[in-house]
Amino acid sequence: METARCPCLSGETYGECCGPLHRQAVTAPTAVQLMRSRYSAFALGDAEHLARTWHSSTRPPVVDVDPEVRWTRLDVLHTEGGGPFDQTGTVEFRAHHRGAAGAGSQHEVSRFVREDGCWVYLDADG
Repeated sequence: METARCPCLSGETYGECCGPLHRQAVTAPTAVQLMRSRYSAFALGDAEHLARTWHSSTRPPVVDVDPEVRWTRLDVLHTEGGGPFDQTGTVEFRAHHRGAAGAGSQHEVSRFVREDGCWVYLDADG
């Protein structure tokens, strides 16, 4: 898996891109990198990473990943803030998927903030 293409389609391998974030070897330097790692976590069924990177005030008691949904493509459409020196940021994206109901996509503008110095997902519009 480490040498396979990263599910977030960054162009890097999983071992160079989202893998270190999933293993907790590093933290995301930007909001968009955290968002990419969360998409990859959905694609790989890593509910633990999703819970760990969700803001404590909005995190649900249980984070489930639907094993019937296959995430196929991520398009990052726009980012605002979310850099190494920012405290907040937004990432607009479209995530494509296939499942029992057929193909579809999810469009979202996600808000990220720093909690204990690390980027976390707060909430979303869309």
